[in-house]
Amino acid sequence: MKGVILHGGAGTRLRPLTFSGPKQLIPVANKPISQYVLEDLRSIGVIDVAIVLGETFPELVQQYYGDGSRFRVRISYVHQGKPLGIAHAIYLCRDIVQDDSFIVYLGDNLLQKGVKKYFEKFLVNDYDCMILLKEVDDPSRFGVAEFDDKGSLVKLVEKPKVPPSRFALAGVYFFKPVVFEIIKGLKPSWRGELEITDAIQTMLEKGYKVGYSFVDGWWLDTGKKDDILYANLLILDEFGVREIKGELIDSKAEGRVSVGEGSKIINSNIRGPAAIGSNCIIQDSFIGPYTSIGDNARVFNSSIECSIVLEGACIDHVDRLEESLVGRNARIVKNRASNAVRLHIGDYSEIEL
Repeated sequence: MKGVILHGGAGTRLRPLTFSGPKQLIPVANKPISQYVLEDLRSIGVIDVAIVLGETFPELVQQYYGDGSRFRVRISYVHQGKPLGIAHAIYLCRDIVQDDSFIVYLGDNLLQKGVKKYFEKFLVNDYDCMILLKEVDDPSRFGVAEFDDKGSLVKLVEKPKVPPSRFALAGVYFFKPVVFEIIKGLKPSWRGELEITDAIQTMLEKGYKVGYSFVDGWWLDTGKKDDILYANLLILDEFGVREIKGELIDSKAEGRVSVGEGSKIINSNIRGPAAIGSNCIIQDSFIGPYTSIGDNARVFNSSIECSIVLEGACIDHVDRLEESLVGRNARIVKNRASNAVRLHIGDYSEIEL
């Protein structure tokens, strides 16, 4: 079994963060989202992984993951460039996959319980294709499944205006290599993309063995700021541990708090679940639950809760920061000599005072 991680997409809904890097590298609980995907694949024994790169800083993806040895896998890179559809991205991996079955995993998706259970079902039932489905509030944003009266999968529709059900494709697909021939015969949709829903629909119509499974636990498609913050909350809540490697100086770390090497917590209170990266300085501050602070960040005389602060950011004399996503090397500083607000912000930024 081989793995394919889709690492493309423009990430327009996460601007301005995606002006400086791909959305899949945005950290949740101080770990890039796509790293959770890679580790999930490795946990089921997938060692050979192809990462499909898009147009948004592909070099940063290659720089972070390298050849995969740091993550105990072997990584190959495929350049898709323009977003021409999931099926197109899969087809580009045919020379890497060759005659093996494979799992396709969107790099910005997170599954609470991973894919092991579904992987085993795919193998046991000898499916040509198996998809994962999750009931959602707004299925019109996704590919949606339609069933007959017997509960058999009969149709898939991409982003329908009138959804035939509330069950959306959850961004994980299992295939035998026969899918490459199916994709080869597809025509682009009205969006100019080769749709994965069209590929699977064709397999259904041609009588291939297509299975499905409903996702247990939560599934997150981390395409927006609130999705990222919610993912941070869930992962810290479920997987957060207490691990103090840095220094606590006249400070408290209550509950499941991790503090990275070289960090100094001075006259401050950290209340878990929370994660503090390496080489940070937190001084005269309160870091509340469900907050992640990236490496080399600085926080002085501030209160932060339910937020993500990326590496190198500086927050100084901010009375209360909550439900916020602060980018790399950003500065939020209160001018104590004046009540004026002075801003230097980029395109697509959002500030609420």
